Amino acid sequence: MNAETSRAARPADCPCGGAAPNLKATAKPPRYAACCGRFIDAGALPETALELMRSRYTAYVLGESSYLRATWARETCPPDLDVDPLALDAPRWLGLAIKRHEQVDATHAIVEFVARYKTGGRASRLHEVSRFTRAEDGRWRYVDGDVTDT
Repeated sequence: MNAETSRAARPADCPCGGAAPNLKATAKPPRYAACCGRFIDAGALPETALELMRSRYTAYVLGESSYLRATWARETCPPDLDVDPLALDAPRWLGLAIKRHEQVDATHAIVEFVARYKTGGRASRLHEVSRFTRAEDGRWRYVDGDVTDT
C-alpha cells in the first residue's frame, strides 16, 4: 500500500519545513494540515508558485502522484509519472531549501531550490531552477526546470 491509498499516514510537521528564501535553519516547521496539507488533502489552491513548489516537494515525500500530475503543465508532464516512497529505489527526501522566488509577471514565476535526499545510502542534492505558469483558471502549474544533481 502506498501513501496515495492511505491518507492516515500524514506527518504532524510539514515535510517542506515552510521553506522560504532567508528562512532560518532553526525555524520550527509548520504543521502539515496548515501548510501543504491544505493543498494536497483539502483541495485549496496555492496562491503563489512558492506555495506550489513546497506542496509539490511534500507530494514527492508522501508519494502523491495524482497531486503532482494535477499541478504539472499538461504539455510537459511525463505520462509515466509514478512516485512510490516505499519502493526500494525511491529517494528518501531529507529537506528543502528555497534559494529564490521570483514573480516574473502575473502568470509566470521562478523558484530556485535545493532538495536533499538519499538513495542507496548515498546523500545527494537536487538543485533546480523551476518555471511555473498561472493558467486562465487561476491555478499555478509546474512547467519545467534546469536541474543540477550533486
